[in-house]
Amino acid sequence: MESPNSTDFAFTSSTTVHNNKNTNMTRSHSTKETPFSKLSCPTFSRSLQNSPISSPHHHYFPTKLSDSESPQTTYHCASSVLRNDGQITSIALSSSGLLYTGSDSKVVRVWKLPEFTECGQLKTKASKVVAIEVSNDTVYAAYGDGKIRVWTIIWDNSTNVLKHVRSATIPKTLGYVRSYIAGKDKTQMKHKRLITSMAVNSAEDIVYTASLDKTVKVWRISDLKCIETIKAHAEPINAIIVSDDGVLYTASDDATVRVWRRNFCSHDQPHSLTVTLHAKYSPVKALTLTNDGGVLYGGCTDGYIHYWLKGWFAGQLQYSGSIQGHTHAVLCLASVGKYVVSGSADSTSRVWSREEDGQHVCLAVLVGHRGPIRCVTAFLGGCFVDDDDNEDCCIVCTGSLDGVLKLWRVTHTKNFNLFVPTLEQVCS
Repeated sequence: MESPNSTDFAFTSSTTVHNNKNTNMTRSHSTKETPFSKLSCPTFSRSLQNSPISSPHHHYFPTKLSDSESPQTTYHCASSVLRNDGQITSIALSSSGLLYTGSDSKVVRVWKLPEFTECGQLKTKASKVVAIEVSNDTVYAAYGDGKIRVWTIIWDNSTNVLKHVRSATIPKTLGYVRSYIAGKDKTQMKHKRLITSMAVNSAEDIVYTASLDKTVKVWRISDLKCIETIKAHAEPINAIIVSDDGVLYTASDDATVRVWRRNFCSHDQPHSLTVTLHAKYSPVKALTLTNDGGVLYGGCTDGYIHYWLKGWFAGQLQYSGSIQGHTHAVLCLASVGKYVVSGSADSTSRVWSREEDGQHVCLAVLVGHRGPIRCVTAFLGGCFVDDDDNEDCCIVCTGSLDGVLKLWRVTHTKNFNLFVPTLEQVCS
């Protein structure tokens, strides 16, 4: 990729033996009062150095074992797949249980869950899939050539086979040629530089694309036209996300997250900037929202995850603190239920639990990749348990620049009664 998010990170690995004693949970820190220079995490540095190449089944007991109400967390790598497609750069999960992965190759691979078996491929002449989004049985894939290919998911009842039918290309080729012949500025049709992120607002018939050219383009799905170009930041844009109520969030190398609202009555400036959120002078590489839109998380190059809470009265986002744990840049984020999952250039992924008091506890450090983790997604239960809404089980999928796709299972139970056998029971 042309993006600095990918190729400038060296692959690292460790061959020493893991020591669970060095792996402690980390609570969130607020950088409002304590500067970064005074915050450190030596226990994580030691645990990372003592981590194995592959992560076996682990147990976490964050509190005292004598406490009958203490939580227990277990996690392990359930599956690992290598397809020799180069760096895995994008991942998306559909509501029907299909997982889509993009890489340096010309193929978008489709995986069926819970089996985690490959069940299809989306092929094009273009290579390097930089972003994937799935919405309402439609797959949107952005490529290195600046175009978005669109597929429609169709179930063939006669053969009981799931099919993907290529339905469109954004911008459409005919419109691009006509614009060029008419003498219009063709840069208004495509981004000048590589696309870095994509978001879909199907309720308003819109696809957003962000780019290293510092702009966000707004595409109308019905006629595949670019209806607006937002000059969003002074530096390259790394991530965008849109909430259920249509609010657009953009993250940039200028160390800010900007919030945009769409004005339906304004034709000159359909999207207006409402607030700029500062991320403590560190470029923001990743974004994620909680399901209710109440918490916004931003992953930064300094390894911190900053978060903002939406006020109950005015509805404005207020800076609330940061989560510390990673030693290198946070490249991707995902949120599901009470969990927040982060992937980093330190080749690890962390699973955090958002507690009732607003603090964040690190439940698991997923070790096994040999390169930076570029994309991540997560969902509750479903894959290994019958209850899809089981918040005790979180399934995590990670894609790395080492070309490996991994599936993890993390189980966190609170009301855990620890059984301690007596001497008589042991002897018997």
